[in-house]
Amino acid sequence: MNTTARTSLDGTTRQKRLVIYLNDHLAGATAGVELARRMTQEHRGSPYAETLESLRKEISQDRQALVRLLADLDVPVRRYKTYGAWLGEKVARMKPNGRLLRRSGLALLVETEALRLGAQGKASLWRGLLAASAQDARLDADRLEELLRRAVRQVKTLDSLHATVATALLFPVTRPEPASTPPTETNSSA
Repeated sequence: MNTTARTSLDGTTRQKRLVIYLNDHLAGATAGVELARRMTQEHRGSPYAETLESLRKEISQDRQALVRLLADLDVPVRRYKTYGAWLGEKVARMKPNGRLLRRSGLALLVETEALRLGAQGKASLWRGLLAASAQDARLDADRLEELLRRAVRQVKTLDSLHATVATALLFPVTRPEPASTPPTETNSSA
């Protein structure tokens, strides 16, 4: 039995892995853009609107950065994956939520969790590519560091938003009803 491990991969195998890996992340980014867009539309005018809009813009910019990176690395875009992710985000809206025709109040909480998972995965992507940038001059380490910092900020923003939403939805502040006080009597004996 041959116990020698191959320490390097041939160019074809490496390129295949890169195509799969980056296209999987592009599919995830596509779903994330769609989810962020819908969340922003549904929560216009809410206390969360500004945060969601900022996240939507950044998530869209991050997807564009990934598309540019695929081009820089000569990685073809696998459209069936991006279309599948786009469609998957639409289908995920139909999950049972205890209501027949309306969204449940928990949708924002669950969707915030999904965006956070996406941001965390994106941070891992940038971190991995940053580590590989020493091996491939086509990877711009400065740009990858910038993208990584933004992804980490997004995770923190989503953590904060999640805590706010969870508290508001699951443990809302209930205000005690004011104690009824008897009307004060006025002294009319003067």
